[in-house]
Amino acid sequence: MKTNKYILATLLGGLMLCACGHKHNSEGHNHEGHSHDAHEHEAHSHEGHIHEAESHQTAHGDEIVMSKEKAQNAGVKVQKVVKAPFRSVITTSGHLIAAQGDESSAVASMSGIVRMAHPITEGMKVEKGETLFFISADNIQDGDPSRKARITYETAKGEYERAEKLLADKLVTQSDFNAIKEKYETARIAYEATASKGGKGGVAVTAPISGYIRKCNVSAGDYVNTGQFLADIAKNNRLYLQADLPLRHYKDMGEITSANFLTDYSEEVFSTDKLNGKVLSTGKTVSDASAFIPVTFEIDYSGDLIAGSFVKVNLLGIERHDVISLPVTAITEEQGVHFVYVQDDATCYHKQEVTLGMNDGNRIEILTGLHEGETVVTEGAIHVRLASASSSIPGHSHSH
Repeated sequence: MKTNKYILATLLGGLMLCACGHKHNSEGHNHEGHSHDAHEHEAHSHEGHIHEAESHQTAHGDEIVMSKEKAQNAGVKVQKVVKAPFRSVITTSGHLIAAQGDESSAVASMSGIVRMAHPITEGMKVEKGETLFFISADNIQDGDPSRKARITYETAKGEYERAEKLLADKLVTQSDFNAIKEKYETARIAYEATASKGGKGGVAVTAPISGYIRKCNVSAGDYVNTGQFLADIAKNNRLYLQADLPLRHYKDMGEITSANFLTDYSEEVFSTDKLNGKVLSTGKTVSDASAFIPVTFEIDYSGDLIAGSFVKVNLLGIERHDVISLPVTAITEEQGVHFVYVQDDATCYHKQEVTLGMNDGNRIEILTGLHEGETVVTEGAIHVRLASASSSIPGHSHSH
């Protein structure tokens, strides 16, 4: 009997333990499931915020913000894109030449040592008759030619005066008298050529025309011979611009009407139209050493131009209509790719890649990347570019 009671108690205890275990497992399962759902919801919510932030950043990643005041202080200027006439352009090189007939040279009238009358520099303005050099032969073995000319003249003059008296008395033949007279005239001319310019410093060499010193060919202390060029002087009323047209553009030669050109010593773009220029001649042959055809313009002289200097030339041809072009100052470059900055509103800009066409020195043709009506930065693009760095800082935002 006692044994049966013990077995019954054991079975009841086991059933109670199983029931408690089942309840505990059920509660644990429910807790874990609930925890998993909560974390999953939180992860999805966080991921959604990330995507939203990334989407916002993508939408404004190219936006450049610059206040009106800052743009004005930086000198930023804009211009609406419009289609307008644009002339075809051939880019080449060339050089400036003093116009023929407008040049002369100061020449040594005797042999000797050169001394400057005053400092002489290229580009200096001189007047006709102004003394530029003195030539002296005091310390040269042959002596001073002006003194020799005076002695020769005085000797010939004495012989001539005696021959005149002898001819009156018929003590000398007419042919002998003529020879004496010729010798005297020659000596007189030589003496007068040096006596009027001579002095303690030597024989003076003067400027033959008024103009500008193009080139000084000697230095103080140089020995020169009679007839040697000492300085080249140009009136500079007119200049020649000789452009080198590549042979591949020979068929376009007849369409060239004017040119823009740029020197190495000035930032100004010169125009043959503004300098009253005209096409003077076009070459019909080329030399063995050149692959270019000379195209020559005659232009007015400008004080900013130097005869003999080399220039970059844009030859302008026939006008084309409905072309989009911008000032060259609007273009920026990064690693060989060209950009402009488009203004979206009063304070917002974005960078736009463009494809360039012909360049006439002032404006450049835009082949792709822009449309008529857009507003583009034409001056101060570098400041807009610098502002793009601050606009791209993470966390920066702008509300339209």
